[in-house]
Amino acid sequence: MLALPLVAGAQIDPVKRDLIQIGYNQPLEGRAPVAGYAFYYHNQPDFLRTNLTLRLALAPVYVDSELGFVHGLGPQTDFAIGAAGGGFADGHNEIDAGQYNQRESFDGHGGEISASIYHLFNPDDQIPLNLVLRGAAHYSFFSANDDTAANFKTPGDMTTFSVRTGLRYGGIEPTLFPELAMELSVWYEGLFRANPGRYGFNGDRQIESATHLFWSAAALSYTLPESKQNFSARLVAGVSVNADRLSAYRLGGFLPLAAEYPLSLPGYFFQEFSARQFAILNASYLLPIAPNQRWNLNFNAATAVIDYLPGTGQSGNSVSGVGAGILYRAPSDKFRFMVNYGYGFNALRDGERGANAISVLLQIDLDKPHGSGFSATQPNHWRGWNWLFGR
Repeated sequence: MLALPLVAGAQIDPVKRDLIQIGYNQPLEGRAPVAGYAFYYHNQPDFLRTNLTLRLALAPVYVDSELGFVHGLGPQTDFAIGAAGGGFADGHNEIDAGQYNQRESFDGHGGEISASIYHLFNPDDQIPLNLVLRGAAHYSFFSANDDTAANFKTPGDMTTFSVRTGLRYGGIEPTLFPELAMELSVWYEGLFRANPGRYGFNGDRQIESATHLFWSAAALSYTLPESKQNFSARLVAGVSVNADRLSAYRLGGFLPLAAEYPLSLPGYFFQEFSARQFAILNASYLLPIAPNQRWNLNFNAATAVIDYLPGTGQSGNSVSGVGAGILYRAPSDKFRFMVNYGYGFNALRDGERGANAISVLLQIDLDKPHGSGFSATQPNHWRGWNWLFGR
């Protein structure tokens, strides 16, 4: 919970932000690793100079930062350098058939430097199309914790070079339940390890020297201007080549800001499933239940098809979950708090199907409400959406 989620975006954020984000996922059956996030997110355009943007995310034992040079490589091409590091973010929790295997789990710490290029293809259009290219060098070192088996050997120190590239049309703000958003994107990420090896009981597990990840996403969030009812959906699908336990896709839990592309399954352990390939559909509906829209009911659901990583998973490749919660928003929208209940239909607990979980989410906006984003008071930002929905 003290480490930072993957909050790096796919372009330089042009909006000033000062946000505190806290999330916690607590299963009601079985033993699971502590799952949550707590971080302060600061984004400052015009940092020192008009063409510099500073993004900084601070967690109790982790920091993630990026300095962006707007138009640094041309009129429509931005450049950024980043640095990140701290404790626990590189650890691994072994979960198989609904069982959290503490004896096979371990801690991981590390640091990273990166460089990114963001190119905008359509500067005159309302919805941006960006090309992203990022290279990074990441150093990790691992250690046993109090519950790791004495005869379980953790991985050795490791350097990973990665390259990530993709096309992203649109985007989603790093906030809880954004009022208006859409995205279509395709991605590739290659992980190349300089010193892979074996670990586990008598070296029974392999760290691959190269892993290739391919995924795509489609998302839409829309709020009715008068009633403030919000509808949102996200479809993500991914495949991999040579995935291992440290690079596989992880699905499960209900923590919407735990990653840039959260693979949420309400009612399940956080990151319960390790996948070589998958497809997941999330949908939610937010309904105001008070005239001032301070109190809202939220209904959410998810379903996924998973090809489990060998040595993990459970019988049946299809899993689904539903959830419901209540969201409170302060009048100025500086404070959002939500409690959500989730039920996992296919979760395996002590040989039986079905599990329950509670999630708590908190967002505090330390800055004044943003005026440069989408809002119902800016009709020009809604014209394309009105056309899309036949209004």
